[in-house]
Amino acid sequence: MGGTGTLKAVLFDRDGTLVVDVPYNGDPQLVRPMEGALAALEEVRRAGLATGVLSNQSGVARGLLSMDQVDAVNQRVEQLLGPFDVWQVCPHGPEDSCECRKPAPGMILAACHALGIEPSEAAYVGDIGTDMDAAAAAGARSVLVPTEITLHEEIEAAANVAVDLGHAVEILLSGVPEEQDTPV
Repeated sequence: MGGTGTLKAVLFDRDGTLVVDVPYNGDPQLVRPMEGALAALEEVRRAGLATGVLSNQSGVARGLLSMDQVDAVNQRVEQLLGPFDVWQVCPHGPEDSCECRKPAPGMILAACHALGIEPSEAAYVGDIGTDMDAAAAAGARSVLVPTEITLHEEIEAAANVAVDLGHAVEILLSGVPEEQDTPV
């Protein structure tokens, strides 16, 4: 599986992973969860793990979206699939060379810092190679859930590939003991 330590958080890409990708979406009414997203998140939460959402939003840098629109869409995601323990958004474009835009590890590192955990105690689930690259750069575990936009090379390069979000969570939780209601 890679990484060391106990898994304490599962972080997710937003567009194409948790919700159907609508390019440069600024309209909360267009948010549609991916099939199985809520059930997968509930499974992570039942296991006692933190959850988070990390999202590149270059539409802000390109002038196609405002941060208020991004926040409104994120609030809708929160209403449909939350609660999430942490959110990270990169409003920069590819030419900005920031540390937060995936494939850079900045958002994963910031989310882990906010949760008080080491990156090796987190996993990142996404749908494209830059998601996997960001996880690797941060030292987090990763699972790729391919969509129609995922390149064949990205699938081949991924350490872990799942058929859907439920399978991704199954892969990640396979090493996490279930919580028990009775004291040991």
